[in-house]
Amino acid sequence: DDFITAAEYLTVNKYTNSNRIAIMGGSNGGLLVGAVMLQRPDLFKAVVSQAGVLDMLRFHLYDLSYLNKGEYGDVKDSTSFKNLLSYSPVHNVKPGVNYPATLLVASDNDNRVSPFHSFKFIAELQSKGNATEPYLLYYEKGGGHSGSSIFEKQIETKAYIYSFIFKQLGMKVRVW
Repeated sequence: DDFITAAEYLTVNKYTNSNRIAIMGGSNGGLLVGAVMLQRPDLFKAVVSQAGVLDMLRFHLYDLSYLNKGEYGDVKDSTSFKNLLSYSPVHNVKPGVNYPATLLVASDNDNRVSPFHSFKFIAELQSKGNATEPYLLYYEKGGGHSGSSIFEKQIETKAYIYSFIFKQLGMKVRVW
């Protein structure tokens, strides 16, 4: 709610408008941007979720994610289950909604957030979203939770991400 309120503040006070707001987050931040884009798709032009926890009903089944049950809750508890379901990005994509342009970034060696989160979420967006905006997956081979440890690959990934954002916001790049 705070994240959405901050974006609303920027638009209401004419600092910007929804066609000029891109949001990005990784891991828990990837969950955050995934959840708010579904709650208020009209408020953002572009979304980038890096290693986002996006399936809140199955996050605990893979790799080290079971360690997060204390933070997120346990699906075996009925109250936690209802809470997790209420904001789980994979489970809240609605048919025909024009969601913002979305780029999901996942790595095959991520032992904290399995890439299946991104696979499932992008599939939901592509099958249910109102495809006027692109819904893309950038899959990094050999990367971990924070992406690749190879400097050149980090530059390549960041260039892809920022190129995506710049294109969606209609930004022009000036070459010196």
